[in-house]
Amino acid sequence: MTNHRETLIGKRVPVLDKGWIELQDIMGDDLAIVNAARVSFLGESKGPDRDKKLLFYLLKHRHTSPFEQVEFKFRARAPLVTWWQWVRHRTWSVNAQSGRYTPFQEDDFYTPDGWRLQAEDNKQASEGILTGPAAAELTEHLRAHYEQGFALYDRAIKAGVAREMARLFLPGFAVYYTWVLKVDAHNLMNFLRLRMAPDAQYEIRVYAWAIYEHFFQPALPWTAEAFAQTIVSTLGPMQD
Repeated sequence: MTNHRETLIGKRVPVLDKGWIELQDIMGDDLAIVNAARVSFLGESKGPDRDKKLLFYLLKHRHTSPFEQVEFKFRARAPLVTWWQWVRHRTWSVNAQSGRYTPFQEDDFYTPDGWRLQAEDNKQASEGILTGPAAAELTEHLRAHYEQGFALYDRAIKAGVAREMARLFLPGFAVYYTWVLKVDAHNLMNFLRLRMAPDAQYEIRVYAWAIYEHFFQPALPWTAEAFAQTIVSTLGPMQD
């Protein structure tokens, strides 16, 4: 089985306007999952065909504990509106950048490509895109809001105000933070199943698809193939 660890560690993928996600480390591979399932038999490989068949059986019949033997460690930069969705998955271990310790920069704010409209039938979803002069005007207002907020933040910092209080001037949901995150393959698949779905918020959906396409698939090709047959085929491609 090809080991993609060396080519994946340190790989960084851009997401949104100023965000990114990179793989810092990975423990295990498809064979580690199979060997964990065969722990009573010393975890020995029985050849690629039988090993892959067993892995597909495990996922299909929800024998998920062997998938917990593989772990991914990521470092990601995303706006708070994304992290607000991410931390709801309590199976991730996370450490976040501290605004009390690290000062924010002038461009640390998320500017969306467009303005999504509120869905009529779903109170927590969006549907369609606002077009015309109103959309451009809102974007200009948003940028002006960012500029004013950062100017007040910077003024407070220069006046000697503690960073933990000066950040009150910043537009909270738009601020970019950097996090370190760790998750096992079983819980990562649960995350991907929910956050790659069309009804997931766009700002987290793009991160989920980036993880799936750039890290999960190449690191665990057998697992990704089995996962695609049961889950991804029902989701369709990533939509802008």
